[in-house]
Formats: sequence, structure tokens, C-alpha cells
Amino acid sequence: MEKIVEEFGLDVFDDKKMKELLPSPVYKRWVDTMNNKAALDRETADVIAHEMKTWALSKGCTHYTHWFQPLTGATAEKHDSFLDMDREGKPLAKFSGKNLIKGEPDASSFPSGGLRATFEARGYTYWDCTSPAFIKDGVLFIPTIFVSYKGEALDFKGPLLKSMESVSKASCRVINAFGDKSVTRVTSSVGLEQEYFLVTKEDFLAREDLVLTGKTVIGSLPPKGQELETHYFGTIPTRVQDFMKDVNAHLWRLGIFAKTEHNEVAPGQFELAPIFADTNIAIDQNQIIMDVLQKTALKHDLVCLLHEKPFAGINGSGKHNNWSLTTNTGVNLFDPGKNPHENIQFLTFLCAFIKAVDTHPELIRLFTSCPGNDYRLGANEAPPAIISIFLGSVIEEVLDSLVDDKPKTYAKNSLKDFGISNLSYLPRDNSDRNRTSPVAFTGNKFEVRALGSSMSAGYLNVALNSIMAESLNEIADEIESHKYRQDIRKAALDICVDIVKKHRRILFGGDGYANAWVSEAEKRGLLNIKTWVETIKYVEDHNSADVLIKEGALSSEEVTSRLDVMYETYAKVKAIELKTVSDMMKTKVYPVIGKNIKDLASTGEFMPVYFKETIAKLTDFVDATAKEIAELDKVIADSKKFDSNKETGLYLLEHGVPLHESIRAKYDAIEGLLSSELFTYPTYGKLFFKLDF
Repeated sequence: MEKIVEEFGLDVFDDKKMKELLPSPVYKRWVDTMNNKAALDRETADVIAHEMKTWALSKGCTHYTHWFQPLTGATAEKHDSFLDMDREGKPLAKFSGKNLIKGEPDASSFPSGGLRATFEARGYTYWDCTSPAFIKDGVLFIPTIFVSYKGEALDFKGPLLKSMESVSKASCRVINAFGDKSVTRVTSSVGLEQEYFLVTKEDFLAREDLVLTGKTVIGSLPPKGQELETHYFGTIPTRVQDFMKDVNAHLWRLGIFAKTEHNEVAPGQFELAPIFADTNIAIDQNQIIMDVLQKTALKHDLVCLLHEKPFAGINGSGKHNNWSLTTNTGVNLFDPGKNPHENIQFLTFLCAFIKAVDTHPELIRLFTSCPGNDYRLGANEAPPAIISIFLGSVIEEVLDSLVDDKPKTYAKNSLKDFGISNLSYLPRDNSDRNRTSPVAFTGNKFEVRALGSSMSAGYLNVALNSIMAESLNEIADEIESHKYRQDIRKAALDICVDIVKKHRRILFGGDGYANAWVSEAEKRGLLNIKTWVETIKYVEDHNSADVLIKEGALSSEEVTSRLDVMYETYAKVKAIELKTVSDMMKTKVYPVIGKNIKDLASTGEFMPVYFKETIAKLTDFVDATAKEIAELDKVIADSKKFDSNKETGLYLLEHGVPLHESIRAKYDAIEGLLSSELFTYPTYGKLFFKLDF
């Protein structure tokens, strides 16, 4: 453990390193820049760049990169050498403040949703000095935002930083209205739990669908899947433990508090959870975590699958987004404390969040999903597509007492003036967990469980920050004009009661998988949008993303571009999946069936009845699916005729996806009839349990 502590953060150029390596006056100017959000002067930047370069060279780096997060959801990097030439043509290591702050990677091939054209290819990266530089794979990584020549945001990070500033200002407005002037900044923080699957590299390469799509497009469950739930929190296989050990060592050197690791419910599924960090840094770190998981797996002859649903019939993978707000004085604004009924600040922020989610549920639905999440949501511990909030019985009782205005007398601390029933000491874990809830209050934070495992958490947190900022600003406006504005506590409670009455429909503590909830949600007027592409259309048709414009995270043009990129992503992913289904059936499945029929028929006139029945079933399967494959091929070809990504995506959803589902259902029903010796690719049974041995 002592070695871990000594090595923690060794590969990060963090505040501790800067304080140690920078001249004291420069460090003080740097701190002042961070605290006061002032512009970084060139002299300070040059000194920081020099010390950063010297540190990186001492650790064996030869290159640096401006590391950014384009609209693909992945990360991007272009490596530049520190090597330069002096006036005499001799080599020297050079890295200036300009190199640190600004880069021009071009990077014109990334999706931009119409913000850039090939003849307008300039793109710039600018240092995000709030997120520390780090060394990975012998390269100095400098976190940056990515913008076009005209200044439009082409990434996740830029809008995220703006949204963090927006929710900070709105939060301070409300807190300052309560009389606490010591709070000058509020930071959104996130803890991102990362789920993933591991399969052997050999098996991965043997399955075309895993290689091309990250998921299996066909395949039936073996006699044992996850029914016994023996994998969940079970003994970690030795091979996986060795992998996790390497992952942790790498992450700790990068200053990432990888805290928890365990087996998940599904066979071959695992989870890694870090400690909370400021939202911007937490999302950067999650991108690093995904990269480290995938690269480290390969070193152990494994492949890390981040797809939301790589295997049908068992749990999929999510990325639980635990979101909260904390003041610069160290107060968690979602911490109810011992007496939540007395904590007017907590109640106000709680009600602001309830209002925000009920006003903009489609944004939560949009930004927690992707093509892979359509397969995951609604079962196996993944929440349904209907957005609701779970608060737990204790907090709901507090809100009920607000609305009912019926004071209750308890042994101590009765708040009769406000008509709030007294509660005894409230422990931090004030509610049970509800794994079917998309948004759950878990003590001092909100856990958004719907987020897909492969996704960047950037968009979701842009939305959470922005809708919360809008809600808080509206509450601040009401407080300032309220009839009880001379009594801020009374005004705030009055506003909270009104919010609970208007937005109570979003609160649900029951079984999100039950059919009764679908009916109840419809009665309440809650949205139930089945697929991601339909959610994109809904947001577009209803101008639902206007709040992001209103709160300054994105411009109107940037919102339009994001929606188009989402349509494009859906259309391309679906086309690849459908092509893969067609290809695997023709080149893998049908040949296996042909050999199987031939082997069974070789018994001649003495063929057993079972063999005859099997041959008939296999023949019927080929006849039926061959027609559907032909239809599928036509759908794929026809989809190319549309002029827009939107039309293409919706067409593939309507005509291609049902064919895939039908083909898969038929195949999965007959896979068990086929001789395992004839398969050229591993079935679920082989994929699931190989890691245990």
C-alpha cells in the first residue's frame, strides 16, 4: 500500500507538481488565474510549458498531444514531437506557451453536423487548464477543447465547461438569496461507475459480429446463463484479477482513484468505480479508464467489450452517472443532513432538480442513449425508457408533509411554523435502492442509471447542468418577486410546495419493469419513447434542446449539428449491424447448416425420426430466412437513396430492424440443433465461462 501511495499521480502534471516545479511567483499567478477565471498571460504560459516539457522529457516522453473529444464520443489525438531545429539546424527540445495553449490538428473528417465543410477544414484545440496534463504510453497528453475556424464547438468538453459555469452561477444566486454570501462558486461533480465485459481475444476474433459491431447479432443462451447469479460479487477469476491489478496500477499513476472492482451479474461482466471528481475531470478520467481497460485487456489476451448489450438475454452494461453539486465552502447541496425537513437549502435544490427533470425528460432520454442502449433499456437491472425519479420513502414523506401542510408533533425539533412533520435523525442512506429507476436519489446525489456503457458522459452532464441552471434561475426569480420575499425561508418553502404539486408525476418508487407502470406513466403524461432515433426526432420536433441554448451551453447551430450527428451515428451503426447479419448468415450459418444436414442425411434409409425432424426444421429455417435476408439486403440498398441521415435512420428502424429481429429469433431457436463441432465461431456457452478456468 505504501508503494501505491508513493506512485499515485506520478504521471499527472497536477497542482502538486506545479507547486513543486514552478517558480513561486508563477505558481501564484497560475492559482489566481484559476480562482478568478482570468486570462492566462503569455509569460506564465511559457514558464508552465517549459516545466511541463522538462518533466515529461525526464519521464521518457518524446511527443505531446492535444487530447480532445470529438463528436464521435471517443477521444482523439495527434502526436507532435518535442524535437525542433535551432537556427544552426541542430536538434533541440522545444515546447512554448503557444504550443501548450493552442493546436491546429485540422481533424476535418470528424462528424460536425454541417458546422464544417472540406473547404473550411481548419480546426483548433485550446488547452483546458482546469484538467491536468498527464503521461500515457510515453506521450504527454494535454486535455483540450476542439473548435472550428469560426469558433463553433466541435466537441463535448467545450459545452460541458460552459454548462458547469451556468449551473454554478444559478446555484450561487439561490444560495446568496438565502443570505450566505460566502459561496462564490458551485461545482458539479460526478462519479462514473463503468461496467464492461471481457472475452478471450481468440474468441473475439472468431466472431465477425463482435469485431464489426461490438455485439453479437445472433446467438442463443446456453443451458446456464446468469440464472443462478453465482457470478455476481463472486470470486474474481485469477486471469481477470491479474488484468484488474494492471489496470489499477496504471490508473493510480494517472491520479485516478479507481476504488471498487467486482464481478457483475452476467457471466464475463465486471465493474470498476472511481471516486467522485469535478464533472469535467471525471469525464476526462472516464475516457482514460475506457482506454486503459481496452488496452490492458489486449496485453492479457483478452478483449474488453464496452457495448451496452453484447449478448442477448443477459444483463447489459451501463455507466452509472452519480451527479451532485458542491459549494466552494464544501457543502453538498443534495445532502439532506440529519433533519431534511429543516434544511431549506436542501429542499430547494431537491425541488429544483425534480422540476428540471420533469420539464425536460426527453433530454435525459436522449443523452443517456445510443444505438446499443436500445437493446439494453427495460430489463436486467437497466432502467426503462420512461424517465422518472426515485426519492425513497423518507424524502417523499418530507415532501408530502410540505404539500399536506399537516404538522406532526415529535419528541424534538418540530417545525410547526412550516407545517413540516418532524423526523428523527436521517442516516446518509435514507432509502432503499431502486435498480429499475432511471434517476435515483441515493443519499446525497442523483444516480442516472440509464447512461450507456460505451458513451461519453459529456452530453448527459451538459443537460443536467443546463436544466438545473434553468430551474434554479426560475426559482431565484420567484424568490426575488415573491410575496414573502422579506422572509426568504417562507418564500422558498412556498415555491417548493408549488413545484411538488406541479411536478409530482415524475416521482415513482415502484417496479419500473411492471406493465402497470407503463399504463400509469401514460396516465401521468410521461413520455415513453422506445428508441434512440425516435427520441432524436422528438427533441428536434419539439425544440426540446432550446434550454441548452438558453443557458449558454450550445448555440442554435451547434444544437442542430449535434442532432444531425446523432442521426448519422444511428444510421451508420444500424447499417453496419444489418450488413453483418446478412453476411454472417450467408458465410457462416448457412454453410454450417448445410454440413449438418449432409451429416444427418448420411445415415440413409435407417435415419432416426429425430434426424428427419431436425433436417426438416433446418430446411424450413433456411427457406424462411433466405427470403428475409433478401429483403434485408434490399432495405440496406434502398436506405442509401435518402438525402438525410434522419430519413435513413428512421427507414432502417422501420424496415431493417424488424427483419433483423425476425431472423435472429428464428436462428436462436435452431442454434441448439446444430452440431457444435461444425461451428467456425464460438457460441454463447463458450464465450461466457472460459474466463473462469
